[in-house]
Amino acid sequence: MLRKLDSKNMGRSDLGWLQSIFHFSFSTYYNKDNMNFGVLRVINDDLVKANTGFETHPHKDMEIISYIADGELTHGDSMGNKNTISRGHVQYMSAGTGIYHSEHNLGETTSRFLQIWILPNEKGLKPNYGDYRFEWEDRKNKWLQIVSSIDGDAPIKIYQDANIYVLELDEDKEIDFKVNEGRQAYLVQIEGSAEINDILLNNRDALEIVEEDIIIKSREKSHIIMIEMKK
Repeated sequence: MLRKLDSKNMGRSDLGWLQSIFHFSFSTYYNKDNMNFGVLRVINDDLVKANTGFETHPHKDMEIISYIADGELTHGDSMGNKNTISRGHVQYMSAGTGIYHSEHNLGETTSRFLQIWILPNEKGLKPNYGDYRFEWEDRKNKWLQIVSSIDGDAPIKIYQDANIYVLELDEDKEIDFKVNEGRQAYLVQIEGSAEINDILLNNRDALEIVEEDIIIKSREKSHIIMIEMKK
C-alpha cells in the first residue's frame, strides 16, 4: 500500500523566525486522524532564521532525531552538551526520564532541519545525547543508514524497532527499497522530485509505504529520508 501526502495539505505555522510544515498533529495543527504513523509521532520540516532558535524547553519519553538539510544548528542541554552540526549531520536524544535542551541557528543563513520524534519501546529510560557528522558522499546514489535499533548496526541507536536511511540520487538514476511483510516506512522528499512506483513526489512531499517494495526514479537530483519500522 502506498499513500502520497502532498506538502500543500500538511499543517503549517509561521512565527516569523520559524516556518514549519507539520507532517502530523503538532502545536497549533491538530487532526485527530493524523496523529502518527506507527511509532513515528512527529516530523516537522523547520526553517529557522539566522540568530534565532528554540529556547530551553523540556522533553520526556521520546526518541528525537534532528537531520540538517541546510545551514547549521547548535544544540545545548541540561547534561552539559553543546555542539553545532550542519548539512547532512544528525543530532539525537533519548529524552527518557526528562531533559531540557535548546536549538539555535547561530549561522548567517536560514537553517532547515527535519525534527523527527519516535515513540520509545519503554518509558523512564536514562536520558542520552549524541551527534554524528556523516560524510555527504556516503549517501550519493546509495542508501546510508544513520539510525537503527539498539541491537542494529547504524552509528546512531534508538530504543525502538526503527531504522532511518538517507539518500541523494542523481538525476535520471534509479534505486530500490524493500519494505517487508510486517513492516512499513515513511519517505520524505527533502529536495528535488522523483517517481516512486509511478507516484510523483515533489519537494517536501511524503509517502506512506506499507508492506510494498518500491523503485525510486529521480526526475532531478533528489534528497530523500526514509523511516522504516515495524507495522
